Amino acid sequence: MDIFEKIATHMGPLGQHQKWSHGYFSFPKLEGEIAPHMNFRGKEHLVWSLNNYLGLANHPEVREADQAGAAEFGMAAPMGARMMSGNTKYHEQLEQELAAFVGKPDAFLLNYGYQGMVSIIDALVDRNDVIVYDGECHACIIDGLRLHMGKRFVYKHNDIESARKQLERATKLVEQSGGGILVITEGVFGMSGAQGKLKELVDLKKDFNFRLLIDDAHGFGTMGDTGGGTHEAQNCIEGVDIYFGTFAKAMAGIGAFVASTEQITNFFRYNMRSQTFAKALPMPMVIGLLKRLELLKSKPELRENLWRIAMALQSGLKSRGFDIGITNTVVTPVFLKGELLEATALTMDLRENYSIFCSIVVYPVIPKGLIELRLIPTAVHTLEDVERTLEAFSDIAERLASGYYKDNKLEV
Repeated sequence: MDIFEKIATHMGPLGQHQKWSHGYFSFPKLEGEIAPHMNFRGKEHLVWSLNNYLGLANHPEVREADQAGAAEFGMAAPMGARMMSGNTKYHEQLEQELAAFVGKPDAFLLNYGYQGMVSIIDALVDRNDVIVYDGECHACIIDGLRLHMGKRFVYKHNDIESARKQLERATKLVEQSGGGILVITEGVFGMSGAQGKLKELVDLKKDFNFRLLIDDAHGFGTMGDTGGGTHEAQNCIEGVDIYFGTFAKAMAGIGAFVASTEQITNFFRYNMRSQTFAKALPMPMVIGLLKRLELLKSKPELRENLWRIAMALQSGLKSRGFDIGITNTVVTPVFLKGELLEATALTMDLRENYSIFCSIVVYPVIPKGLIELRLIPTAVHTLEDVERTLEAFSDIAERLASGYYKDNKLEV
């Protein structure tokens, strides 16, 4: 069969819905200044879908730093990969400050979070090594695992006894192969809002020999007394061997970093193919990230307000009888019972009649028969935004229970 003919009949689990979902449910356009209130299809909406936890995207000092970086260096600098010709003192300064902030000796900048995690796994393990990972790890981790030519074992989500059993299996294998064991989990799981059980995994080191890698994309900047991450919140900084954080969430930017010992970080510098053969992170973003990190450290009120909004939202939802799962972070999922067509009608009702924009998650990301509305609070939302949302959610829950969305003929 011709490859294009195959694609025409198999557009993929998400692509199969492209004709009716594009521009509304998928690839929607949110326009205007990045803020809790933006325009969608020509109408102002209250938005709960932006990865802008601390509200830094439009912070005046951040905007000024971004503009100053672009004015001084342009968008092209530095030219080339960092190993060859694209290294600068600003890249190194950012690495040093990030490492100190998350409690590690050294850090290495990465151009992208998703690509970065894939490349970390690819560089770190070989065919003799065994990977043990949480069953709900992010897609970037799964894609990194696909590159691994050795064995891998999955344990049930946040189930330490399951992790123990998989470590027992892994230990038997590496005793024969001479390899090592890498355990991978997340600091904060972005769909459920649950924290990974980092401290309990670290405790398993008493019985097993392994290294622990965590993806803390949603924890960096939001978790812990200083925002230093989920490992800070759980008081197990030393036990986490490799820490991965992104700039796309709390820092409202682009890129990521990996932090560890000086030796391991230098290993990444010289062995991560996605960085060795890619142009360095552009200077305006590096300058802007230095300012973002400065504000993250110097303005704890941003994180405090984020948690104030998140707790008001979550307590309000629970008091109204909503199921928000097991979240113990600012990520706020709302689980409802319903099918795909009900989910789409419900979401359209929220957008068209209540002017509230939030992300919708359905099967195969979550089990059939469930609808997840995923809310991302930020430091720049208000308590009025929370109350408006609670009222709207109460209305749509009643409509869903009554069967209203089964027969609704709303059109995009």
